Amino acid sequence: MSEEINHAKQNDAEQYPLIKSPVEEQSKGNVHSLPEDMHVPVTYHHDHDSQGARPDCVREKAAAYDISRKRQGEYTVADYYAWPKDQRVELIDGRIHVLEAPDFVHQRITGEMLFAIKSFIHRNGGDCIPLLSPIDVRLDCDDRTMVQPDLIILCDKSKIRRWGVMGAPDFILEILSQTTRRKDCTKKLQKYSDAGVREYWILDLEKKRLLTYDFIHDNMPCIYPLKDAAPLAIFDGRLQIDLDEIAALIQDWPE
Repeated sequence: MSEEINHAKQNDAEQYPLIKSPVEEQSKGNVHSLPEDMHVPVTYHHDHDSQGARPDCVREKAAAYDISRKRQGEYTVADYYAWPKDQRVELIDGRIHVLEAPDFVHQRITGEMLFAIKSFIHRNGGDCIPLLSPIDVRLDCDDRTMVQPDLIILCDKSKIRRWGVMGAPDFILEILSQTTRRKDCTKKLQKYSDAGVREYWILDLEKKRLLTYDFIHDNMPCIYPLKDAAPLAIFDGRLQIDLDEIAALIQDWPE
């Protein structure tokens, strides 16, 4: 098993970068966000009467919130909440990133992992809380970043808010897609490390690989083929995620 992992590390070293400095990260454009000079082509209004007025309700029409005048890098959490509700987005350092709906395999995998994590926590009387996306995570506790990781584990209940999570979760999983690959492997990797996330997993369904970052002990990634099991560092390796099961889910629904 260790030989396979080491071999995978050598072959994939260039495809899965190590954590880079903020200066290096800012020097590269992100092709998955909206173009730098592009204005958002809509003006979103909080119009609660759009589905028709009801005679038994008294409504006050909210003031229009115009997000069409801003450029990438200028958006805030207020803009995130005012964004058209039919378009799912994340906010990272003032930049809006449009998210696609997760596919069937993606949902099956996150569901199975959630069940395994919840079962482990329950058996051991733990207090940590696993949650699936969509969940708003105000990662840096500022007004320029709001992310929606695929799966998180939160062990510090002081970070819980009615709307989501204020601060860094203990564990984050992201499942790569064609549109999120670069962002998840570079920008989010750096952001999660800087914010204080203890462990970050990146699941690559296309290459059938799992990358795990244990930020507490080592910034070097460990790369697993989807065989046997992988330990969660935040639980001292006592919880092992069945990678054969994940591989089987991919095989059952290849397209």
